[in-house]
Amino acid sequence: MQTDFLEIGNGKAVDRHRIPHLAFEDFRTQAMALVDSGGKVVQYFAYEEGDGIKLLAVLRTDRLLTAGCDAPEAYPAMSLTCEPFHLFERELAEQFAIRPEGHPWLKMVRYHPNYHGRKDVFGNDYKADIPGNYGYYAVEGEEIHEVAVGPVHAGVIEPGHFRFNCIGERVLHLEIQLGYQHRGIEQLLLNVSHRRLPIIAEGIAGDTAVGHGLCYAQAIEALTDKAPDDGARIIRTIGLELERLQNHVGDLGALSGDVAFLPPANYCGRMRGDFLNMSLWLCGNRFGKGLVRPGGVRFPMTDVDRETLAGRLQELKPQVCHTIELLFATPSVRARFEGCGAVSNDDAHKLGLVGPAGRACGIAYDVRREFPTEHYAQLNIPKNAKPTGDVYARARMRADEILQSMDIVESLLENPVLTQCVETAPGEPAPSAMVVTLNEAWRGEVSHCVLTDDKGQIVRYKVKDPSFHNWNGLAMSLRDTGISDFPLNNKSYNLSYCGFDL
Repeated sequence: MQTDFLEIGNGKAVDRHRIPHLAFEDFRTQAMALVDSGGKVVQYFAYEEGDGIKLLAVLRTDRLLTAGCDAPEAYPAMSLTCEPFHLFERELAEQFAIRPEGHPWLKMVRYHPNYHGRKDVFGNDYKADIPGNYGYYAVEGEEIHEVAVGPVHAGVIEPGHFRFNCIGERVLHLEIQLGYQHRGIEQLLLNVSHRRLPIIAEGIAGDTAVGHGLCYAQAIEALTDKAPDDGARIIRTIGLELERLQNHVGDLGALSGDVAFLPPANYCGRMRGDFLNMSLWLCGNRFGKGLVRPGGVRFPMTDVDRETLAGRLQELKPQVCHTIELLFATPSVRARFEGCGAVSNDDAHKLGLVGPAGRACGIAYDVRREFPTEHYAQLNIPKNAKPTGDVYARARMRADEILQSMDIVESLLENPVLTQCVETAPGEPAPSAMVVTLNEAWRGEVSHCVLTDDKGQIVRYKVKDPSFHNWNGLAMSLRDTGISDFPLNNKSYNLSYCGFDL
């Protein structure tokens, strides 16, 4: 459809003066029309400029589109009729006290005072230091009971509160409350040295260090005109695929354990360690930290490295295939996976689900194919989607992607890789510029958006982890499901608390 929104490239800097600045009603109308016609919200946030507050949206169709406007103090909520804006509007209300009038579920996202010290829009009961101090959604009836889980969990799991409204064992509604470890990452990224920035970016979600580190590096490269060489792009691609392998293999093992089928659980636990050790060989860190930096990578890939990694893959591949076959050929496993926690294609679109969670519901979107960066434009990333949207589909997606990722890494290890390693911090970012970066991390679409002022200082750094979209998918999976199936559904998403609690 025809709009005033500007088409931009993934990881390509654009002069902020070129971004259309619309009247708010035009901005609202056109953004909603794009999403209503099948588009998705990549970023929608506010930032300060002069004495006022501006809004900026980045939407995707088969292209990336952006536009901005002056932010009103209040406006008719887009979420009323255009659901994908729901969580973004709540975030705007929390961060800048911009009220979306009539929002269907207006509550805090991360529980912190808004950036301007304005009177909050959530009612007088709000206390910034007490997450969850609000009226939870309630189901009425004599036979209704609530089950509260967390925020404190056993072991090392991060804090999150799950409140189930049940009738007997059947879940009518699950409300998920996060925000217990709000770290102020976006504000921190504005106030540290360039040398510390990549370390913070890698720590946004520790199991997605390469995904977030890559988004940061690509943004800074675009703003400093410092492109990596071809060898660095190949090594980065290998790093991102190893991260996918580590987590997908671990998730299949966790799902096996949740249905008490212990052989694959044990095999996957050991093989996950093998893939982690491949990242350790590549860059000295099992989680890929320190590998990616603006301008390239910090570690080369010698012929010995290639032969070692290829040999390990060759040894692991038949073991992985055997474990996958064992898991999905077992009738008791299929009986628990199939039909459990299904989310419809329509609901998945409205929630904006991404990654394996979205592809399990029939949404084939994959950043590697639609908006490729690094070496992905030279690779064949298949359209892979499942129709059922249940635990089985989410598990099957992981299995398929494990096999695809091993093939990708094997192909990239076949030929010598030459690169000039980088150690120095990048130069100063371009003034009055904007860049958005997207990558397909193992949970799905990761996106960073950076704005600079007329002196080249970063004035807004916006981060979006795929868990921002997908936590509500988990809540939807529990509708009309037995409460005992919560652990299984939870593992089938394996979402990030810290990736959400920015």
